[in-house]
Amino acid sequence: MPIRFDNRVAIVTGAGGGLGREYALELARRGARVVVNDLGGSRDGTGQSDAALRVVEEIERAGGEAMANGGDVARYDQMADMVAGAVERWGGVHILVNNAGVLRDKTFAKMEPADFEFVVRVHLLGSAYATKACWETFRTQNYGRVLMTSSSSGLFGNFGQANYGAAKMGLAGLAKTLVLEGAKNDIRVNTLAPTAGTRMTEDLFPTEAFAAFSPDKVVPAALYLVSEDAPSGAIVGAGAGVFQASYVTLTPGRHLAGDALSPEGVAGNWAAITDRAGEIVPGTGAEQAMLIGRMLQG
Repeated sequence: MPIRFDNRVAIVTGAGGGLGREYALELARRGARVVVNDLGGSRDGTGQSDAALRVVEEIERAGGEAMANGGDVARYDQMADMVAGAVERWGGVHILVNNAGVLRDKTFAKMEPADFEFVVRVHLLGSAYATKACWETFRTQNYGRVLMTSSSSGLFGNFGQANYGAAKMGLAGLAKTLVLEGAKNDIRVNTLAPTAGTRMTEDLFPTEAFAAFSPDKVVPAALYLVSEDAPSGAIVGAGAGVFQASYVTLTPGRHLAGDALSPEGVAGNWAAITDRAGEIVPGTGAEQAMLIGRMLQG
């Protein structure tokens, strides 16, 4: 059964090029009316362009419906205006793909605090602002699909990307909480960690790998994760046509008491504490305390 988005309105941030452009084009091909949001800046967040308008023109030439938006995701008022404009024109918003991002890579020792703050503001606060701007509409409709864009740099770390990694791991945490808060209104929230050859990564990939990791090969995961039958709470890795699932897990651990309840006791029991046999994937943060409670009772 084909996955379609007829009668759905989708917002894609950072959709003027790269992954965002591919998401917007494919959503439109499959019937969605698309808000193409892009400030049009360079990858470090400076400058502006009419990139969003060009993508809208592509969609319209193919027979789809789209509108351009040049709002800054780091400005909540501009995200609220973007959503209001979509609702006014098309009657609702059903899908939000938080894709906008910037890079200001340096080692932590050499990174200016302003560059740390700016990257976190665009990725983490920008995604939170865009989602907040949509949230009440999603609740009123009893329907919403949100995709956060994380990264392997956030999930696993990457040299020279302390700011980017912090923001991207924060997005995974934001998504986990929104999964719980949105469930009763059929708001499903997922996280994608894409690996693609784009303007953001062009100097990170060897030339021969750049083509293999083309953005279109990430699109299937993104569109499934915002579809009607999407899961909620998934963290999915995607690149070059390979799709993976990532989890935050918790080991059973070890109860320490008496003389063992000490730094030396933690050191002496480190192998048992970190033993992954029997680890779980908690559904909420409260499960950590519940697991401890069961251990104390047992």
